[in-house]
Amino acid sequence: MASRQEEKQRRREERLAQERQANAAAARSRRLQMVGGAVLVVAVVIVAVVLVAAGGGGSSDSSPSSRVGKSGASIPAAGPNAKADKLAAAAKAAGCVTKTFPMEGRTHTTSKVKYKTNPPTSGNHNPTPAADGIYDPGNTPAKENFVHTLEHGRIELQYRPGTPKHTISQLETLFSEKFNGTIGYHMLLFENTTRMPYAIAATAWTQMLGCPRMNNKVFDAVRAFRARYTDKGPEFIP
Repeated sequence: MASRQEEKQRRREERLAQERQANAAAARSRRLQMVGGAVLVVAVVIVAVVLVAAGGGGSSDSSPSSRVGKSGASIPAAGPNAKADKLAAAAKAAGCVTKTFPMEGRTHTTSKVKYKTNPPTSGNHNPTPAADGIYDPGNTPAKENFVHTLEHGRIELQYRPGTPKHTISQLETLFSEKFNGTIGYHMLLFENTTRMPYAIAATAWTQMLGCPRMNNKVFDAVRAFRARYTDKGPEFIP
């Protein structure tokens, strides 16, 4: 009899031990699930923060960023020479020159390019075009990028380094005049980085307006140049 009771007690203790082990294993599983869930939540939060930070920084690449135009210092209103067919007269009145150059090429390259005109007006260029807009001094796109933009029919208005802030503000006002119903339509404004021999220059694909000195007649010359050559590049990109 004692032997049977001892056997029952032994089996009972084994069963209890197995239940305790099972309960402990289940508890460990629940803890792991909770920890895993917490880690997942933290990971999601980190990813969200990174995405927000990246989005707040603008473009995902390291290229210079532009901004939308806004009126700055006042400038003379458009005169009778501010028309496409009056470009020659407008340039002469402003003391500027207009030039047409042979095309230097259109191949995409990631290498530096030596252009034959200054500022550049055509040639092989980087696959990524510079964006339309105003670039603050010191933030000019690489020449290989803005030459690509010329291929798309853009007008690029440039000023020499050291240009007075008031003049830059006037050029921003000019940039911000509506063209084709849009402020800054297919135009870029930036500080020249190629040591051009002009105070102010406007370029289009194979075309240039160069002004040795800034004066109030330059505004109409740029307006006429813009009217004549906007969207006249070999590729039209809206």
